[in-house]
Amino acid sequence: MLLHPTQNIVAADRHRFRVCCNGRRWGKTTLAIEEIKGKALFHPRRIVYIAPTYQQARDIAWEELKKELNPIIININESRLELKVFTKDGKESIIFLRGWEAAETLRGQQFDFVVIDEIASMRNFWSVWYEVIRPTLTDKKGEVLFISTPKGFNHFYDLYNKEAEDKDYKSFHFVSSDNPHIPLEEIEKAKIEMPGDAFAQEYMADFRKTEGLVYKEFNRERHTTSDEPIKIIEHIAGVDFGFNHPAAVIHVKRDYDGVYWVTDEWVRTKRTEIQIAEYVSSCKFNKIYPDPENPSAVQVMNDHGLPVYEVVKGKGSVQSGINKVRELFKQNRIMINKKCKNLILELETYSYDQDKVARGDVEYASENPIKEHDDALDALRYAITGSFELTVRPQEEEEAERLLARLKQKPGLTR
Repeated sequence: MLLHPTQNIVAADRHRFRVCCNGRRWGKTTLAIEEIKGKALFHPRRIVYIAPTYQQARDIAWEELKKELNPIIININESRLELKVFTKDGKESIIFLRGWEAAETLRGQQFDFVVIDEIASMRNFWSVWYEVIRPTLTDKKGEVLFISTPKGFNHFYDLYNKEAEDKDYKSFHFVSSDNPHIPLEEIEKAKIEMPGDAFAQEYMADFRKTEGLVYKEFNRERHTTSDEPIKIIEHIAGVDFGFNHPAAVIHVKRDYDGVYWVTDEWVRTKRTEIQIAEYVSSCKFNKIYPDPENPSAVQVMNDHGLPVYEVVKGKGSVQSGINKVRELFKQNRIMINKKCKNLILELETYSYDQDKVARGDVEYASENPIKEHDDALDALRYAITGSFELTVRPQEEEEAERLLARLKQKPGLTR
């Protein structure tokens, strides 16, 4: 396959970690396959291509890879999606295709080259990247090609901007029309038919807010900080349990002004109830608000002598908790440390079902959001719900007292 000019720009770059933000049909997968083919042919290498799911890995790249590499294939494993091929000097390269949902199976392996396709759709990206994928590159100083179309201001947005802080990263941005094989009239037709934000995201590869966001009041510039809180009343935690699904512990410090400072997060997979309790115990929280739907895990915390407080959960409790968190964002009473990448990601992706969103606020406001991108958010909601106080800030309380005093001086206004 011949690469078009903008694909060649990426292929010719020699940065270790290349991040490609591209519009639909630009040719992300074509570029990935050509790079895999070239690297497998010239030197013995271990290469892995990772799609969001196993089925997508099969659908997107498997058949094309087999076709392109057919003359040099030694062995094909259809069930495991693995190819063994000859290099130009008669040695062997191995190519693996995997789904992100099974990324844990890559733990402990070594790779020369990794392709991660459609990153914006991958859950818990940072924890899997740092704990599983990144270590596989250490021995061979492996390279990575990250490719995706944006999906809101999530982890892919942070990854795209990583070149500003790490010289090993290089980011590229190309729109759908940069592919000379796509008819321009098709793109123009899509521009007319699609909502503006959707077209900008899918074809222009612009980062836009996800439609139907639950926490639409959250704003990175307003609600994230590197500052540390002072005059702390209490140090509390919200805990969402999980094993294959990540466990999340959110650190919250409440100050005298009624501001909730999220100072740290702990989001991990494959952690037992005892390991979660041991981590929480090491943090010396004043109060802990765990998910009440996992009574065995709550009991483990009690057995560790932790200060566990009840979180009330029942009909309407999710939306009620969401409303409390949203109200605090409106009042600028939640500040989140910038290092809490998982929580920030979830705030910018946690959303309602798009079909319900289309019907308007009135019809979907009481519906629970889609159950994904919510581990750290659930933990935050437990902490806020459990410790939420209906008090106003001291300065507001003083103003209210002065107003009440004035009202009492006017006949007929009090009784």
